[in-house]
Amino acid sequence: MVLVRNLRPPTEGVRHEEANTTAVLSGQQLGCGTLYVAETRLSWFDGSGMGFSLEYPSISLHAISRDVSAYPEEHLYVMVNGKLEKAAEEEDDDGSDSSNGDEEEVITEIRFVPRDKASLESMFSAMCECQALHPDPDDEDSDNDFEGEEYNVEEADGMEVDAAVAEAGQFEDADVEH
Repeated sequence: MVLVRNLRPPTEGVRHEEANTTAVLSGQQLGCGTLYVAETRLSWFDGSGMGFSLEYPSISLHAISRDVSAYPEEHLYVMVNGKLEKAAEEEDDDGSDSSNGDEEEVITEIRFVPRDKASLESMFSAMCECQALHPDPDDEDSDNDFEGEEYNVEEADGMEVDAAVAEAGQFEDADVEH
C-alpha cells in the first residue's frame, strides 16, 4: 500500500481540518502538515503536497494518547491494518511489491501530533463520526444483528396467558404514563 505520494487534499465531506500536525509513521517523523478528517477517508499532507489517505475500513483503532511515557507528546494514535511505507520504498528494484507473502497480519502505527493539544478531542470525535459511516462488514459483535433464539417471557417465567380472557380493545382508553 502506498503511503506518501503527491495527492490532493479532500474538499468534500471534511469534518475536521487540523493544520500544524506532525505525522509519525512507525516511529519515523514525516514532517508537519495538515490532517483532514473527511467522511470518506483520513488524509494528511505536508506543505509540498506530499501526503497520504487512509480509507476507514483499513483503520482498526484510533485513540487519544496522553501517555508521555509511550510517546513524548499527546497525540491521536491510529492503528492501520497492513504495512504502510513511503512510495519510494514500496517497490523493489525489479518493480515487484516488497511484501514477502507472509500470512501474518501486519499493522502500522501512525501518530498525529497537533501543535494545539486542545484540538485532540475534536479530532477524535470527527474520526469517530466518520468511522461510524463505514461499519466493518465482518464485525461479528454488531449490535444490529440478532442471531440467537427469541426469548419467550411466558416460557421462562412459567406463566401462561389465556388469549380467550383478553378482550379486543380493552386497553384503548388506558392512560399512558411515561
